[in-house]
Amino acid sequence: MKLKVELVKSPIGYRYDQRETLKALGLRKMHNIIVVEDTPSMRGMIRKVSHLLKVEKSE
Repeated sequence: MKLKVELVKSPIGYRYDQRETLKALGLRKMHNIIVVEDTPSMRGMIRKVSHLLKVEKSE
């Protein structure tokens, strides 16, 4: 299964490690959408910055 992840809130003003997590996910700009595999490591990265993201299941 895959997850569709969208950056909906700016990381400005949040901690450096949260901004780096977004970069590692591949999210650079607002409303940028990526599709990633649903793995435990991806779930952990998404959970860390979940307050900045919108996540949906994708087929």
